[in-house]
Amino acid sequence: MTTTSGTPARSGPADPPPPAPRATDPEDDQDAAASSSESVSDLCDQARDLAENGHLKKAATLYQRAVAANPPPRTQARALLGLAVVQDQRGDTAASREAARRALATGDTRYAPRAAHHLALSLEQEGDHGEAVRTWHRLLDLGGPAHVAVAHYGLAREAELRGGDEEAERHWEAALELPPGDEAISRLHAATVAEAARDLAGRLLARGRPDAAALAVERGLSVGDDPGLRLLRAATHLERAIADAGTVVDPASPSEEERGRTEPRTSGAAVELLAGLLSLRGEPDAAARVWRAGLDDRDRETAEAVRARLRRPFAHEPSGDGEEHPQPWWEGYLEEAVATSSAPALAGELFAVLTQVHALLAVPVVEGESRPAVLRAAMETALRTPSELVWGGSLHADFRRRLSEAVGEDVLPEQWPDGG
Repeated sequence: MTTTSGTPARSGPADPPPPAPRATDPEDDQDAAASSSESVSDLCDQARDLAENGHLKKAATLYQRAVAANPPPRTQARALLGLAVVQDQRGDTAASREAARRALATGDTRYAPRAAHHLALSLEQEGDHGEAVRTWHRLLDLGGPAHVAVAHYGLAREAELRGGDEEAERHWEAALELPPGDEAISRLHAATVAEAARDLAGRLLARGRPDAAALAVERGLSVGDDPGLRLLRAATHLERAIADAGTVVDPASPSEEERGRTEPRTSGAAVELLAGLLSLRGEPDAAARVWRAGLDDRDRETAEAVRARLRRPFAHEPSGDGEEHPQPWWEGYLEEAVATSSAPALAGELFAVLTQVHALLAVPVVEGESRPAVLRAAMETALRTPSELVWGGSLHADFRRRLSEAVGEDVLPEQWPDGG
């Protein structure tokens, strides 16, 4: 085969010539970026809807796609924050924190503070207090009034953990600071003030500072009604009442001559009030000590006034003969039950015994039992039922006394009813 000169053979059409250069508008690139941002925003919207409906894995995938698209900083921050929240809900703490750190690094004024808030709380929960403090301080620099309050609240908690009481107090005060009177407060800011007030008031009450707790409660209630704060306000009133009643029951002055003798009725009322308040606070042992101290008061009139208060709710046996009768055997146990806040336990014990005795006597009746030995055995068992209880011996002793008075002598065996 010989070669000849000429145009070489081609297997297809010739390559098209390069396009001629054309003029471009700088705004074209901006339009493209805007279009990309809109599509990433759509991904974020879809991811949010999926997350709200429980499809966390799919939501995370869409947020990851949005982040990978490298949109403008605000949209990037939004996608990263959404990813951080979803990964946290999925239990992937490491991925959640990484996304939150990247969102925080964007410095976006809208989403970076939210990311800092999310990250700091996550670090607190895991006990990484060093980075949590740094993140709260970062939030102070980024956030508006609401997030500044959030950051101060977080720093107050962290300072208390370290024992920095003065630092904590400064942050608590800043967390509860309200906007000027003519400036509206955001929902986040109001919620933060209320939560911080509840937290601080509870801590102050535990430290025995009801007046300071009351001030914190009022700051919280100033931004809106809150049941938890109202309950804490009631608790501050309770603590103040305990303190006031306590000064009457146990004055600081060492002698009656220095303080003047308190009227017995006043002392009796103060003992009843203080014991009731301590019981309400969940301290029945302290309430019992108050009652016993009042009953043992060296002043006889005061002790009688206290006993009258203690016994005020008791029922009394009617007596139409005008004669004095011995105190019912059970009243000592009632006094103890009231003084120790154990009346419900005593009532439960009594009803349990009554139910058992009823069952022991009812079964032979229902079955039509007529054999004397069986009936006697059921009655004896029922009679012994209270014996193991603390008041059982007194019940048996009272019957022995009444029977002896009726027949003129003690006719029961020494160990009756348990010994014969």
